[in-house]
Amino acid sequence: MKHRILFGAALIALVTLVGAGCQQSPETEVAARASVDSVPTFRVDPDWPQVPAQWRLGEVSSIAIDAEDNAWLLHRPYTLPPEEASMAAPSVVVFDSEGNFLSAWGGARDGNIRSGRRYEWPQREHGLHIDHQGFVWVSGNNCPARNIPGLEPVADDQVLKFNRIGDFIMQIGRSNASGGNSDTINLHEPADAVVHRPTNELFVADGYGNHRVAVFDADTGTFKRMWGAFGNTPEDDDRCPYAFLDSVPDGPGPQQFSVVHAIRVSNDGMVYVADRENRRVQVFTLEGEYVDQIVGRNTPFARNVALSPDSEQRFLYVGGGAGIMVLDRLSLDVLTTIGTTVGTGHQIQTDSQGNLYIAATGVGFQRLIFTGLSPTVE
Repeated sequence: MKHRILFGAALIALVTLVGAGCQQSPETEVAARASVDSVPTFRVDPDWPQVPAQWRLGEVSSIAIDAEDNAWLLHRPYTLPPEEASMAAPSVVVFDSEGNFLSAWGGARDGNIRSGRRYEWPQREHGLHIDHQGFVWVSGNNCPARNIPGLEPVADDQVLKFNRIGDFIMQIGRSNASGGNSDTINLHEPADAVVHRPTNELFVADGYGNHRVAVFDADTGTFKRMWGAFGNTPEDDDRCPYAFLDSVPDGPGPQQFSVVHAIRVSNDGMVYVADRENRRVQVFTLEGEYVDQIVGRNTPFARNVALSPDSEQRFLYVGGGAGIMVLDRLSLDVLTTIGTTVGTGHQIQTDSQGNLYIAATGVGFQRLIFTGLSPTVE
């Protein structure tokens, strides 16, 4: 087995956003020279996006990017203060590449019925993905023991598929129906999902209640396969409320996933899984064969993952430390860390221009404009 270990925050130097780009420390430059000769740089976009004046956004849990670089925000209306509840925007709000408002739909206010077909909108919005055909996938992670005011005491055990205007297409799983990790019909509080275009398969980070990657046919919803940490058979260990760890033990970590929080599939068919509470990113083949991992230690790590948009996808972005860490995707070497005003973020995504989008729930949301590759110092 391959492993990479981070021995705490001191190893990773924080990059601060300055003017049109970012600066590196000598420690970061040494790490960068190990595998690449340049690293991506960014600046904050202070004017993004322009939310319509009549609406308010609650906690933004995820941001997805479509083929036209429109940004789709998924937020939690129930998190707004009582005095703003009447101004809550629909759960899905769409902006163009300039940050101008385009459309909005979704949420319990739609009556859970579109196109004459009934569905179960998640109680607690969590993940959003736009696939290569423009379909919109929504997941949630409510667990009954949280007893969140305003939410029904049921588990979000489903993933929903819509078209771009919010017409319901398909639901995989049913609310409050999970039979655990061996269940091939239902999910259990799934955190994230992504469709792999060449195989048209939906890879689900399943997630909070379950501890697995689950794969489905993206057209029919038919279950295809699953796996746990290191490719092991996933075991039931439903914890709600969830434990947030201050550190993780030495070594490669537990043989089971904890919170499977984010998932991405690269152009060359590698699956990157953020195992958040075990502070590690694990890499698999499309069939679930374990390949490699990188583990954090005394710093938050593996909050989320995203891929750079170049054809080779040279960089892997991972929420960790005080910002977003930039890794060489193939070697998993840490190259630098991007400082943000919203911390590590909750879910992250990139667009075709290399811009980085951060959904940070209660902390806010942010777009970082890609300003080019900065040469490392010899």
